[in-house]
Amino acid sequence: MPNYSMQKNSLNKVLLIGRLGANPEARYTAAGVPVVSFSLATNEFWKQKDGESVDKVEWHNIVIWDKLAEIAQNNLSKGQLVSIEGKLQTRNWENKDGQKMKTTEIVCSNFILLDRK
Repeated sequence: MPNYSMQKNSLNKVLLIGRLGANPEARYTAAGVPVVSFSLATNEFWKQKDGESVDKVEWHNIVIWDKLAEIAQNNLSKGQLVSIEGKLQTRNWENKDGQKMKTTEIVCSNFILLDRK
């Protein structure tokens, strides 16, 4: 019988396979920690009842930190097929005009190259 009680533990895990929309953009924090970011496209294909094919593309913001960021910078490039493992993270900030901004991104903990360019 299923257990529907509230649990104290939770899971925040994302697995994606897609293609890089751009070369990783590298930068360093004020403390000198490397970070790279890039967009990743995932595709979903299906046929509608009328036989028309539909290709839906979803774009994801990927962020990679520390040593893994350096590895990504040296090995990833636009168009490459890659598997990304990580967690969802939402950040809030104010832009230069003082507007409150919000973004959701995947903080990558592991990636696997699925093709070579």
